[in-house]
Amino acid sequence: MENRKTWFVTGASKGLGLTLVKQLLQAGHRVAATSRNTASLAEAVGFQGDAFLRLRVELDSDESVATAIGQTDQHFGRIDVVVNNAGYGIGGSMEELTDKEVRDSFDINVFGTIHVIRHVLPVMRRQGSGHIINISSTAGIAPSARLVHLRRC
Repeated sequence: MENRKTWFVTGASKGLGLTLVKQLLQAGHRVAATSRNTASLAEAVGFQGDAFLRLRVELDSDESVATAIGQTDQHFGRIDVVVNNAGYGIGGSMEELTDKEVRDSFDINVFGTIHVIRHVLPVMRRQGSGHIINISSTAGIAPSARLVHLRRC
């Protein structure tokens, strides 16, 4: 397949990430998929073969991300598309959230994305090509009803 690409997808064990990985593999692409639990990832994806590389990654660890990017590059020889899909959701108003909950959210949603981009850019520069797609929650752009209500006060 001439247009076969190598994809690196975070948050691949459920939801949008899982659906994307399944469709990419079915279309003949090579996929490195990340999760905190590779056994459940493998079961959910249900694909056997060299085109599927499952990786245990802690996105809040720069070292873990660097290792995963290196393994993907070594296994497939390139990375064409990165999809930063993993997310950590928390609910509640600001005064209800602990510092730990907020930090955990930032570690995954902000710094995890930064770690992936930081380590994949040298690979893409070496290749002279590549795409990075960052997925976010609508919570990042749509105010909650509580915030709208507070603004009216």
